[in-house]
Amino acid sequence: MNKALELLKEHNLLRVIDDEVDIDLEIPHIAYIEVKKEDSRALLFTKPVSKRLDKKFSTPVLMNVFGSHKATNLFLGKDADEIAGEIEALLKIKPPNSFSQKIGLLSQLFKLKNVFPKKLKRKGASQEFVSQGEDVNLYDIPILKTWSDDGGPFITMGQVYTQSLNGDVKNLGMYRLQVYDKNRLGMHWQIHKDSAVFFNEYKKAGEKMPVSIAIGGDPLYTWAATAPLPHGVYELLMYGFIKGESARVVKSLTNEIWIPDCADFVIEGFVDTKKMEIEGPFGDHTGYYTLEEEYPVMDVSCITHKKDPIYLATVVGKPPLEDKYMGLATERIFLPLLKTTVPDLIDYVMPENGVFHNLIIAKMRASYPGHAKQFMHAFWGVGQMSFVKHAFFVDEDAPSLEDYEALSDYICDRLMVSNILISEGVCDALDHSSDSFAYGGKLGVDCTKDNVDFPKKTIISDEELFIKIREIVPEISKIKQYKTYTKTPICVIAINKKEKIKDIYEKLEPIKKFTKLLIFVDEKKNDINNPYMLIWRVVNNIDASRDIYLKSEYIGVDGTNKGVLENFPRRWPDDTDCDMDVIMDLKKRGLLNIDDEFLKRFYI
Repeated sequence: MNKALELLKEHNLLRVIDDEVDIDLEIPHIAYIEVKKEDSRALLFTKPVSKRLDKKFSTPVLMNVFGSHKATNLFLGKDADEIAGEIEALLKIKPPNSFSQKIGLLSQLFKLKNVFPKKLKRKGASQEFVSQGEDVNLYDIPILKTWSDDGGPFITMGQVYTQSLNGDVKNLGMYRLQVYDKNRLGMHWQIHKDSAVFFNEYKKAGEKMPVSIAIGGDPLYTWAATAPLPHGVYELLMYGFIKGESARVVKSLTNEIWIPDCADFVIEGFVDTKKMEIEGPFGDHTGYYTLEEEYPVMDVSCITHKKDPIYLATVVGKPPLEDKYMGLATERIFLPLLKTTVPDLIDYVMPENGVFHNLIIAKMRASYPGHAKQFMHAFWGVGQMSFVKHAFFVDEDAPSLEDYEALSDYICDRLMVSNILISEGVCDALDHSSDSFAYGGKLGVDCTKDNVDFPKKTIISDEELFIKIREIVPEISKIKQYKTYTKTPICVIAINKKEKIKDIYEKLEPIKKFTKLLIFVDEKKNDINNPYMLIWRVVNNIDASRDIYLKSEYIGVDGTNKGVLENFPRRWPDDTDCDMDVIMDLKKRGLLNIDDEFLKRFYI
C-alpha cells in the first residue's frame, strides 16, 4: 500500500490522523462521514488502538482508498470509459483483410499476453514475516468493528482467493469475514457466488477447502475482487488487462492457492465443509443490518505480512460511500460486455442511493412494441444483473443519465400502469424486504413511449392536500408533493401506520384527482423533504409483487418497514445508525467537524 499512499499524497487525496483512535466504531465512524463529503479523501490512521483488547497497534489503518472519482481513476491507471473502449474494441475484432490490418491485430493480441497471472518461484514480499500454528493471532491485526450491533470485528476489504476442487477454475471475490477468535473466520459466501459453488464441490467430495485472503497491496487487486465477471472467468485476468502487465503471484505457504506478491497481509487456511456457524449480524452496504445466518468457517493456518504493512479496510452502510466510486467504475467498464447480450442498449446507470442492485435506469433504442419489456427479461437473466430489483427503461431521446432531475421528469411524463411489468426472480442474498430469502418481486417500467394519454390532475398545495388526506386517514402526519408539473404528480406520505398500507391506499382513492403516485414511508426515521434518502429507503423496503398497487393511473408504493401487521415472515433488520455518543466524543476531540444538518442529511 505504500505506493498507493504516495500516489494519494501526490494528488492531495490523503488525510493523516495521528491521534489514537479506536478500531471499534471510532475509525469506521470517521471514515463513514469523511466519504460523504464532496471533497472526501482517503484516511490513514497511524495510531489505532483497541480498548476492548487493551492494545495499541503498530500497523496503520487505511480507509476510503477509493473515496473519490479521482482516486479510483488513479488506481485504475486511466479513466473507466477508456477501459470500456478497449474492451469494446476487443469484442469487435474482425478477420484482417490487409497486411496493415494483420499488424494491427497482432499488436492488439500481443497486449493480451499480460492478462495472465505470472507465477513467481520464490516467496513474496507479502510473506516476509510468518506466523503459523499457535502463533497465529487475528487480533494482532487492527480489524475493525464498524457498527454497534455487528456480531464482532469484520475484515471488509479482503481479497478472497479460492479454486474449484480440481484446481482448474479460480476465483477472486470480496466477502465480509467475521473474526470469531484468534484463528477462525466466518465466510459470508452468498449462495449465488463462485466460492459457494466451489464449497459445495469440496463438501460433496468430503474434503477441506483451501482459502487464502490477501489484504492491501496494489489497490487494483481490491477492485478486481468486486468485478462481476461471468462464472469461471478469473478476476486476475481483468487486473492484467487494465494494468497492462501480469498480476505477480506467489504460492501460499500452507495451501495451494496463489496470491499477490505485493499484498500487505495474507491469511491462509482451510474451510471444513462439515462445519457451519452463525455469522452476523453485520451493517451492510444496503444501509441495513443483514441478520444472523449459518455460514462456513475458515480455520486459519498461517498469517504472513510484508515489512511495515498497512491494514486496508472499508466501511459500508447508507450511501454515499466508497462503493459509490468503485461501483461507478464497474458500471462503465462492463457496459460493453452487457451490450453483447442486449445490443440495443445505449447506456445505463445504477444510482448509489439505489444501492446498485436495487435500482437501474437504462437508455435503449426502442424499435418495436414490447422491446423494453424484452430488455427487462434480458437484464434479469444476465449474471449479477439478475439481482436487479427495479429497472426503468428510457428511449434514446431521453436526457443524460447523469442528469437525474431532467431524467426523472422524462420518466414521470411516460409512466403509466399499462407499461409496468411486475415479475419475480432471484434477489441479492442481502435483500431484506422480500418474503423469501434471495427471491422476490421485480419491477420493470417501460418509459420509452411519448404518446401516453394521461388523465389531467388538479394540482393543489401541500397544505390543502394534507387536509383532505387527514380527513380520510388521521394517522398520516406529513405529506410532500414532488413533480407536480409532470404527468405523474407524486405525493410522499409519512405515516405512523395502524393498518395495512394497501387498505389506506384504497381509502385514499378519492384524492386521485389531485395526484397519481402515492409513496408511503414510516414517520419515524424518514425526512420527506430529502428525496435522495427517500429513494434509498423506498427501493430498499419494497418487494414489487407485494408493495406496489396499481389502478387506472392511480399508483401506490408501500415503502414502510414490514412486520406483524403484514404477516411478514422474516425479521425486519435495523438501519445502520452511528453511535451518537461516539460521534459527539469524536467532535469534542476535534476528529470530526460536521454539524447537525450534515448528520440529518445522510440519516447518520
